[in-house]
Amino acid sequence: MSIRDFTPRANRRRTQSQRSRIFLGIVLAAAILLQIPYPLLDGKPLEVLTLLTVYFGAAAMLLHARMSYGTKFALTYLAITALFSLAIETIGVNTGWPFGVYEYSTTLGFFIFDVPLVVLFAWTMMAYPALIAARRVAGGWVFLYGGAILMGWDLFLDPQMVAAGRWTWEVTGASFPYAPEIPLSNPFGWLLSGLILIGILHFVLPTERRKEAPSTLAVDIYLAWSLVGGFIAQFVFFGRQGLAIVAFLIYGAILSPYFFTRWLNRA
Repeated sequence: MSIRDFTPRANRRRTQSQRSRIFLGIVLAAAILLQIPYPLLDGKPLEVLTLLTVYFGAAAMLLHARMSYGTKFALTYLAITALFSLAIETIGVNTGWPFGVYEYSTTLGFFIFDVPLVVLFAWTMMAYPALIAARRVAGGWVFLYGGAILMGWDLFLDPQMVAAGRWTWEVTGASFPYAPEIPLSNPFGWLLSGLILIGILHFVLPTERRKEAPSTLAVDIYLAWSLVGGFIAQFVFFGRQGLAIVAFLIYGAILSPYFFTRWLNRA
């Protein structure tokens, strides 16, 4: 029996209370609503808002993971994702591989070695929905599809964070279209590191959901918002229409198979 197919029997017997579902909805709503005033703030309030957005997003996904698969799943997921992201980001900051040469700003709060703690939770925030989506549609290619989702999400994230001064890049070669401040090596680095992480998570974590697990609606909403919210922010508020369109087409094409299957099974 594969390690991924093992779920403790106790987890399958437990049910989810209405209170826990409401709490998940509140945390998810906070993670999204916190992003809305982002273009209107500056300075210290924007720094705090950036941190809160990530922490609430990670909390929402961890809550969904616990309710769907159990506490052991959620804690194992958190440990693997945090350790992997710390390792790959530490390598990236100190060597320039695989993302390119970059440096984090001290405005991102507490650091572990050379990596802000919030960055580890940003990986935690997005790797879970990427894993859920990939397991649904990708068959034997879960690692590749999940890595592509992480890469697509970063197409919106990096330009926004660089513009806010959260980190800076050294661009010596080709850059991403309509984003000369982002090296083309960055999306390739995200794809490579993302497929490794998703591959590890898919191998280690069980696939069987609890009998009374919540639907994947929270994951669907968060993935959809990462696409639509990123497009609106870049196109409307930051005035980067070219980047918004290119990133939307790439990320939207990646997410389309997942949302198409969700639409087919909407009943």
